[in-house]
Amino acid sequence: MNVGVAHSEVNPNTRVMNSRGIWLTYALGVGILHIVLLSIPFFSVPVVWTLTNVIHNFGMYVFMHAVKGTPFETPDQGKARLLTHWEQLDYGVQFTSSRKFFTISPIILYFLASFYTKYNPTHFVINTASLLSVLIPKMPQLHGVRLFGINKY
Repeated sequence: MNVGVAHSEVNPNTRVMNSRGIWLTYALGVGILHIVLLSIPFFSVPVVWTLTNVIHNFGMYVFMHAVKGTPFETPDQGKARLLTHWEQLDYGVQFTSSRKFFTISPIILYFLASFYTKYNPTHFVINTASLLSVLIPKMPQLHGVRLFGINKY
């Protein structure tokens, strides 16, 4: 019996996105964000879709690609504190179901935003730049790479 141990994982941050109901909660969170933005009277539907896409992608970038470390105390000799959440996800194994889900979800949101903005050039450029800001850091070639010294320490 391990007294004082709260979890059996070496790093619980690696498996949190595989827990039961997390994908549904994530989708509901994006849906609620969209509904809240729709309830603001002076925003048009195209602006709301672009804002939903940009806010979602900004949040995903910050929480998955910018913040390093783990909120848990881990016995891994400090390895987790040097990695972002995306790099820790599923112990770094590529192309797992949770990684696929978190790669496809911004793409689906991008398609929805592009469709409902009727491919307006201004919205299209903003949505495309927002999508690329979260898809490029997900590439396996960028694991551990810190561009321009951002997020180096």
